[in-house]
Amino acid sequence: MYPVIARIGDFEITSFGLMVAAGFLVGLWLFRRELRARGLRVEYENAALIGAAGGLVGAKLIWAIEFSGDAPFTSLLFSRAGLSWYGGFIGGVGAGIAALRYMRAPLVRSLAAVTPALAAGHMLGRIGCFLVGDDYGTPSDLPWAVAFPNGLPPTYVPVHPTQIYEALFLAGLTFWLIRLRRTGVRDLSILGQYFLLAGAFRFLVEFIRVNEPMLFGLTLAQLFALTLAAVGAALVIRARVPRGR
Repeated sequence: MYPVIARIGDFEITSFGLMVAAGFLVGLWLFRRELRARGLRVEYENAALIGAAGGLVGAKLIWAIEFSGDAPFTSLLFSRAGLSWYGGFIGGVGAGIAALRYMRAPLVRSLAAVTPALAAGHMLGRIGCFLVGDDYGTPSDLPWAVAFPNGLPPTYVPVHPTQIYEALFLAGLTFWLIRLRRTGVRDLSILGQYFLLAGAFRFLVEFIRVNEPMLFGLTLAQLFALTLAAVGAALVIRARVPRGR
């Protein structure tokens, strides 16, 4: 674990913050690359800036609400720890869509172009979670299980490094989405496959994460992931309908 990379006076440069920044820069580069590849206006990349801000706000706000029973809401809101995956997804995609609509961008084409960037940025963020010992899984005796004695919260028992599981999956998803875009797959199908695969994996990995069930034995993250996967499946099916029908 490397939670702190450097200190400047009392200010700490955390590995998580550094990986989030790297995820944003890599995502922005990928988005710009995909916009150019499809002949879309590069100015649409400004939606990524707004989406990133919306994602951070949504992730922090939902996380603070979710854990407000453990500590004062304002303390959680202004702490440097804790982000909600589904809060970030809702806030980021919602803000990005609003920005694209304001710029009168072709919505589905632009969202399909940003899918590799979203997967890559998320991947680097999960590596940041691993470096600070956050969002780990349940106890495990597998050879690659990891203990996080300085984690958030600390654990001295080896657990599933679910952050690495997700990072590996998201790396593969990034390359898969780029491949789809190079082989002429319809934009609606690419967007649907991103929703479907990201939602399905998150639903499955939640079974080995430490979260309280909310409904039907499922966590809040699983309920959102299941909804996201269902939306993705519907988009993939819709994309199979011939154009003009």
